[in-house]
Amino acid sequence: MRFLTLPLFIFFSLASTAQCLTFKLTSKRDTINCTDKNGLKQGRWKVEMPPLRGERGYEEEGAFLNGKKEGVWRKFNLMGDLLAVENYKWGLKDGMCRYYTIAGLEREEGWRAVNPAKQFDTIEVQDAIDPNKNETVIVKINGNALKHGRWRFFYPMTGELIKTEHWFLDQIVEPGKEPGNTEKGAKKADSTSVKKDTSSVKTKPKEVLEFEKKNSGKKKVQIRDGKTGG
Repeated sequence: MRFLTLPLFIFFSLASTAQCLTFKLTSKRDTINCTDKNGLKQGRWKVEMPPLRGERGYEEEGAFLNGKKEGVWRKFNLMGDLLAVENYKWGLKDGMCRYYTIAGLEREEGWRAVNPAKQFDTIEVQDAIDPNKNETVIVKINGNALKHGRWRFFYPMTGELIKTEHWFLDQIVEPGKEPGNTEKGAKKADSTSVKKDTSSVKTKPKEVLEFEKKNSGKKKVQIRDGKTGG
């Protein structure tokens, strides 16, 4: 049985690396760092960068698709401490990326990747008022990911929030004033409240208005209310 298992293992191992021109095997015999016949990086990779010219070295691991980073990538210092968790699409940052020091979380960044193969791209942006609606926005491609969403900065020692920024397609905006948020809801609420206030005011009878006009400017006016007695 042992003699049958070994050839089968070798067969599947060779099948998994058949499309790789170069590759490495982990201690568990998993294939990583695959480069295909076109010289493009594919699949799982572990990248090691030694210290160079005063810059600290690091290690990062994730996946490549046709030579570009794709999905979740994690970065560590040479001591094994987590430095970053980034998300990629088309080799560009996409979604939430988090960065750490040894003490803890330092900042969160929001990114939006656009297809670098196109000169212009259209992306769907969620409406700021109605989350069930999307707005189509045309974006010119400049080869970089766009800052998009919430950015938060922390004091790593305590986790205290220091600052928050809001970005919309590479432009910093005030919270609640992203394109598409016309604040119609707030204006509508204000007009409704005014109508309620005016409707609660009672109109004075004609006789009362004439009486007040006739006696305006007098220091004291005696008014008979129809009551008798002291």
